[in-house]
Amino acid sequence: MKETPNENRPDGKQKRPPVRDALRSMTGYAVDTSDLPAGQLSLELRAVNSRFLDLTFRMAEDFRALEPGFRATIGDQVKRGKLECRINFTPREDAALPGSLNTPLLNQLQALSRAAIDAFPGAQPLAVNEILRWPGMLGDTAPEPQVLQVAAQTLLHSALAQFNASRSREGDKLKAVILDRVAGIRGHVERIRPRVPEIVGAYREKLAKRLEELLPADKNTLDPDRMNQEVILFAQKIDVDEELDRLLTHLDEVARALDAGGAAGKRLDFLMQELNREANTLGSKSASLEFTQTSVELKVLIEQIREQIQNIE
Repeated sequence: MKETPNENRPDGKQKRPPVRDALRSMTGYAVDTSDLPAGQLSLELRAVNSRFLDLTFRMAEDFRALEPGFRATIGDQVKRGKLECRINFTPREDAALPGSLNTPLLNQLQALSRAAIDAFPGAQPLAVNEILRWPGMLGDTAPEPQVLQVAAQTLLHSALAQFNASRSREGDKLKAVILDRVAGIRGHVERIRPRVPEIVGAYREKLAKRLEELLPADKNTLDPDRMNQEVILFAQKIDVDEELDRLLTHLDEVARALDAGGAAGKRLDFLMQELNREANTLGSKSASLEFTQTSVELKVLIEQIREQIQNIE
């Protein structure tokens, strides 16, 4: 979460609210195009989940000089994900062709081709389509590389804006799903916390009845101190207040991380580990079938949250 520079005002004026980053999914897609006199230039961004930022570029050699700058620009706005950036230039189909080939270039290419075949007799000669696509063979109909590069840089910024907007929309959906599961966990905590004293009371009654059945009729006198000691030991064994408190604390941190936004995926994943640990401890202290079922249900909800978090940057 970023804060504005004037967060604390000595003049007593109202503080500006903090600026929150958007919660973004690692998956996203965007494409933008630019119509040039010689054809259409397109830039496409697509990303899927990854532990780290993994950038791949698919582009012609005319654009290779842009790659370092593109990596820096994308890296400033995307922190995690396997992202592919693809740049394509499609010449206009109705572009007028020159009346003749570039004869000096054609002669030079022919001489070099013959020399190469003489050196390597098994080599195949150039095909007609390869000759026609040779740079400069049809004159200067292709746009200058510098023109294409400037257009590609402009497209990158517009495509990135669309890309991040789509990831933010997906992040909002993920946030809603996670908060729904968080509310489910809170509901389980609120339901089982009052049940602990009831379980202890039921254990006291069960223990007293069992001892009465085991003691001989002429010695059917229960030792209250002994009874209290057993009940206290049982209550200590099933005491889950600390686990429930930690569960709620971790849930508060989950909500805070979602609200803060930004690259929250790794922190949220760590919190899932902590939540799962408390759910396991709760299950190990189960003194009733209800507690055992609750532990299982908590772990199911935590796993559902963890699956959603795998999509968050």
